[in-house]
Amino acid sequence: MLKIFNTLTRKKEIFIPIENKKISLYVCGITVYDFCHIGHARTFIFFDMIVRYFKFLGFKVQYVRNITDIDDKIILKSLKKNIDIKSFSNEMIHSMKQDFLRLGIDFPDQEPRVTDHICDIIKIIQKLINNGNAYINSEGDVVFSIDNDKSYGSLSRQSLKDLISNKYFTSNQFKKNPLDFVLWKKSKAKDKFFWESPWGKGRPGWHIECTAITNVIFKDHIDIHGGGSDLLFPHHENEISQTKCFNDKFKINFWMHSGMVVTNNQKMSKSLGNAYFLKDILLEYQPEVLRYFFLSTHYRHPIYYSEKNLKTAELSLRYLYNALYDTNPIPNSTESINLELLFYDAINNDFNTPKAFCILTKLAKKINYFKHHNLYKSNLLAFRLKKLAMTLNFLSDTPVNFLQKKSFLDEEEIKKIEILIKKRNIFRKLKLWKESDQLRKEIKKLNVILEDTHDKTFWRYKK
Repeated sequence: MLKIFNTLTRKKEIFIPIENKKISLYVCGITVYDFCHIGHARTFIFFDMIVRYFKFLGFKVQYVRNITDIDDKIILKSLKKNIDIKSFSNEMIHSMKQDFLRLGIDFPDQEPRVTDHICDIIKIIQKLINNGNAYINSEGDVVFSIDNDKSYGSLSRQSLKDLISNKYFTSNQFKKNPLDFVLWKKSKAKDKFFWESPWGKGRPGWHIECTAITNVIFKDHIDIHGGGSDLLFPHHENEISQTKCFNDKFKINFWMHSGMVVTNNQKMSKSLGNAYFLKDILLEYQPEVLRYFFLSTHYRHPIYYSEKNLKTAELSLRYLYNALYDTNPIPNSTESINLELLFYDAINNDFNTPKAFCILTKLAKKINYFKHHNLYKSNLLAFRLKKLAMTLNFLSDTPVNFLQKKSFLDEEEIKKIEILIKKRNIFRKLKLWKESDQLRKEIKKLNVILEDTHDKTFWRYKK
């Protein structure tokens, strides 16, 4: 029985899809004004994991993740680089997809761009105006009135009084209520990027885009709406209000939010200069290591990003691969089935991946023990470990490839290392220790670590 923490109700609830064996999932995607960072990885690795798990359980999943490809930051960056805005956003989207593919994140079923839904956005705004839920201010912007929603603030659990007194919302002469937000931003005379609308040239506000996309694709309901916790307020709070006013039949069963990424005891933010791009980190660490790191903390909790914590994740994952090394997994349905049940219990309890990882480590420990006592049993356990890990998209590489970090080397480098190791092993057999030690030093200069056993030498690349 799967239980999921619902942000709206602040409690774990038994997950029952609206339609039998079908799940609709919408996750707020990326605003493509720069390269993807570790905050993106944290959110989208988690939602990729739950999509895989739902499919493992036999559900048909309709996963939609939008792309914000028009925004002040995108416009400013494209102007700064003197690049056409469409070309710039396409470049960032391509980079995003490359990063996500390397991290083992599957493409969603649909990835709508905001610029493909401008007509839908205009229709929704017009209806909100007609219903009296929005007004045109003296600047010509279309603004949503939160006074239409008596439950405003319920998703983020904040009172209107506290929100209005917050310095984030300064008094604005162009708004009836400081919390009102822009649905359509009227273009200034010098603006180059705009669309025609009944209210003049302009472009959509940020919050309205998700309402338009979800209403077009999902019609009247979504099983799960997700995103990072930084979107809880004001983005999701505003989205839920305007959606309710536009379509009172629209239902969202569960709201799910992944926790913040913390660096140097601060929330990660590009404005603070503490954001780390995925493309740079993936030059130093294997993709599975990042995936392991981000799932090693429960998704709702903050995760502390540091070189030390990445190294710890790498060692933990290396331990699992080391257990599989020199095994030949034998399919079976009985060996350590109790640990398998505990693994699924952990995942079914609001996706408790840290506990699930503990189960994988226990299996690895048992494999290592039986390697020296009962090779057949270690092979049975190896199957169980690989089967469970693959549910979360881990241990998909071969132990040799992962442990040797061959993805960081080209064929010529690998060939050179293996030739030197063969020569060294010949010297060892002939007990020519001086020559053997000399070759070891030469191999070490190639950033390679050697591990000798009684009958062979295993090598791995130290990046």
